[in-house]
Amino acid sequence: MSRAHHSQAGAPSQRMLRVGELVRHAAARLLTRGEITDPVLEQHVVTVSRVKMSPDLKLATIYVVPLGGKDEPEVLAALDRHKRFLRGEIVQEVNLKFAPEIRFRIDDTFDNVSRIDALLSSDRVKRDLADGDDAKEDGVEE
Repeated sequence: MSRAHHSQAGAPSQRMLRVGELVRHAAARLLTRGEITDPVLEQHVVTVSRVKMSPDLKLATIYVVPLGGKDEPEVLAALDRHKRFLRGEIVQEVNLKFAPEIRFRIDDTFDNVSRIDALLSSDRVKRDLADGDDAKEDGVEE
């Protein structure tokens, strides 16, 4: 049986994770060095939070966050304008058989984490948790 049958369905392989991390580091270095001359990118600090690679390693989805979350559409448009340059530079830094096609997306996981934190710290949830603790003290299991 091939190795693909032994991995968890939908979970990225170890190779996908490793290559994604190499691409993330290369993209972050390129953006921090300021090698791209674009007025939008020069005004923003862009964080490369993660990279998802396709199973065949031919597509890299690079998730970025502009500092403060400002001007997200403009930053994405600027990155898309310089996609070919970034792809060429990433290929030079990461030794792969094929140069992966890259696309950029805004990473919204930070927003989701903030939303979940706000929900968990709300009075309603605290009250429900306190009610659950009272029931356990009385010997009633949920």
